[in-house]
Amino acid sequence: MTTGFFWDERCFWHGGGNYAFTLPIGGLVQPLAAGGLPESPETKRRLTNLMQVTGLFADLDAQSAPAVERIDLARVHPESYLNEFKSMSDAGGGELGRGAPFASGGYEISVLSAGLSVAAVEAVVSGRQDNAYALSRPPGHHCLPDFPNGFCLLANIAIAVETARARHGLGKVAVLDWDVHHGNGTEAIYYDRADTLTISLHQEGNYPLDTGYITDRGEGAGTGYNMNVPLPAGAGHTAYLACIDEIVRPALERFAPDLIVVACGFDASATDPLARMLATAETFREMTLRMKALAADLCGGRLVLVHEGGYSEVYVPFCGHATLEALSGSSITAPDPFGDAMDIRQPGPRFDAFLREVVSDMARELLSG
Repeated sequence: MTTGFFWDERCFWHGGGNYAFTLPIGGLVQPLAAGGLPESPETKRRLTNLMQVTGLFADLDAQSAPAVERIDLARVHPESYLNEFKSMSDAGGGELGRGAPFASGGYEISVLSAGLSVAAVEAVVSGRQDNAYALSRPPGHHCLPDFPNGFCLLANIAIAVETARARHGLGKVAVLDWDVHHGNGTEAIYYDRADTLTISLHQEGNYPLDTGYITDRGEGAGTGYNMNVPLPAGAGHTAYLACIDEIVRPALERFAPDLIVVACGFDASATDPLARMLATAETFREMTLRMKALAADLCGGRLVLVHEGGYSEVYVPFCGHATLEALSGSSITAPDPFGDAMDIRQPGPRFDAFLREVVSDMARELLSG
């Protein structure tokens, strides 16, 4: 068995309106030089290109997947939303929510993107793959059941998890979101459920502006099964690994999941235009290795990574390559040409010590009781 890599060129053809940063153009907001969304196909395409050039691509079981069937979409999204999305897509596109525009055919591409996530989870849960990566685009972790936002049109991970539960009786699932933005959609879907532990590591006060608080712990049966870890801007390599070691590991050990899914955004990298964090390619490699080891200890190695954000065309490919090296165990590497500069830019000893204490304080709050 190998690492599955699920991708499709058609997902790179998703398009939307012209945004500058996270606002649509108009008034005093000028168009971007290149046009289009900050969430562009190039970060994903350049990742696959880099893996093809280095040879890592050949070490993966790379394949596409069928689009998600309507019955599987409806486990997460109401029919009214799906009908409105399809109708607007057929009419040429538009925007149903906030910061999630789409062009003609956007519905079909989104259903295919979710299908890549479904196939990745299916391959791992059924035992056909050791682990898997879904290069889903458009992303999904900001999408609520009936409200798309933040470039996300369908809740890819939730659709994949609920499909596996329906098909295979999958039990407890832990979703770790290390995208730099709060995973508010995944949180909302599972906020009152005890069968899914959601943990979001994100830059505090980035996006969305009104979610992601450490005090938001779930409700009803889901109380205690939602964990938000809002990190100060400037947090880097050491802080992220501390979060995995001091918060994620004990939380997952206590929860004992049957599957671990990572919402794998690369926008916490030091060069990302939509964030102010200092993670490096090595950070993502180490976090992946830690999650792989945790999955081996807790759930028979069942681990799936689903692509989310990441907007630096020059650096996402190296972060992604390092992640897939670690996930697959391949000996093929792509030396990080920015690594030395990124290491120099890491927090100095005083701020790093402060960040470690911040993480420890959050660990005590989140894991108490």
